[in-house]
This record gives sequence, C-alpha cells and structure tokens, in this order.
Amino acid sequence: MSRLIDLSQNIYNGMKVYPGHLKSVVFEHVTHEETVSRFEGGFSFQTTGIMINDNGPTHVDSFSHLDPDPDAETIDQMPLELFFGPAICLDVSRHAPHTDINAEDLDEALANSGVELHDGDIVLFYTGTWNRLQGTKEYLTDFPGLGESGAEWIVDKGVKTFGVDTPTPDNPTSKTYPVHMMCRRVHKTHYENLANLDQVVNQRFTFIGLPLKTVGAHGGPTRAAALLDD
Repeated sequence: MSRLIDLSQNIYNGMKVYPGHLKSVVFEHVTHEETVSRFEGGFSFQTTGIMINDNGPTHVDSFSHLDPDPDAETIDQMPLELFFGPAICLDVSRHAPHTDINAEDLDEALANSGVELHDGDIVLFYTGTWNRLQGTKEYLTDFPGLGESGAEWIVDKGVKTFGVDTPTPDNPTSKTYPVHMMCRRVHKTHYENLANLDQVVNQRFTFIGLPLKTVGAHGGPTRAAALLDD
C-alpha cells in the first residue's frame, strides 16, 4: 500500500525565510459576507491573497538563480524530470551547527543508511534543523552545511537533484557557498526548506516536488511530498 508524506513547510505570516528574501504574506482578500450580494440564491465565496518570494518557502532553485549567464534556464524552462523520481534521504543530523558535512561524512551516512544510491537518484539530507528550530530565528542561522567535498560528492555520485531541511545547503558561516557554486558550474538544482525528513530518513521512496510554473522566475515554491510503498 502506498503512503504520501508531506515534505513542505506551511506558508504563513511570520514564517522564516532566507534573510533578504521577500517575507511571506497571507491576507484575507474577500469574504462570504462581501460577495453574497453579487449573486442570487445564497451563493458566495471567499479568497485569500498570498505574496511570496520565488525562493521563500519550500522551493527549488532555478538555474538562473544560481548562474548569471543570460541563457541559464528560469524555473518555467527547466524539465519536469528534475523534480520527480526515485529518492533516498540520508541522516546527517549528528553534525553541529556551523560545521561542514564533507564527502567522508556522506559516505558514512550512506553506509549507515542501509539503502543503495543509484545513478540519477534524488538525495535529501536530514539535518534535523526544521524539526528542532521551525518558527524560530535560529532556524535561519544554526545549522550545518555541505562543505566543498560534500558538494563534489553529489556530482561524483550522479545525484540528479538534492534537497535540505534548512534555508540553504551551504554552511551558513561560509562566504563562498561552495554548494551553490557547484550547482552553478554543473547546472544541478536543489530544494531548500523541506520538512518532515525524519519520516523518510534511510528509506527509498519516490520524490514529487513540482514547482509553480512562474514565467521568468528564479525559483519555484513547491508542495513537496514523498511516496512510499509500505
């Protein structure tokens, strides 16, 4: 029997987004009371207005977000195959905030997982940050990140797409952002601000993370989910 697990964060006023990005804003637009007079027979409706950054809530980066080349693809131009497919989730939660997760750490996490990594898989990294710090200001600052060798591990292992339960896969103390620079160089994209990765850690599943198809956008807010065959 198949089971879906939601890997997305809620979108709400005051949610934590990467510093400098547009804050998420949710507001009442029209109410049933305001619209009922337009119709006969009692029909009415209500709607909510939403303003979000294309890289704000749970989202996937476009190549244009990472690469200043004018030919780099925006989110609407990227193939859907990048956002769907077989996946695993590795447990890197033992690493302290502000430390680098390196290639040898990922080899160890993979060996301890008991699952196989196949060429072309999607790989998610469970740091435990969202589980511990969701909704706090520390969520934006107190987490580990992949170091330079960790970034190259992703390339060497043939990972198609990857994702993290933090605002960025890079160490927040880094000034060079080696993971994003790797993504720029080889055009490999990733998800940020995932949630509930503890529910899929050390498992194989199908990842589904289709972004909003916003023309010209540099990222895609996403309702990400994992499909497990129990």
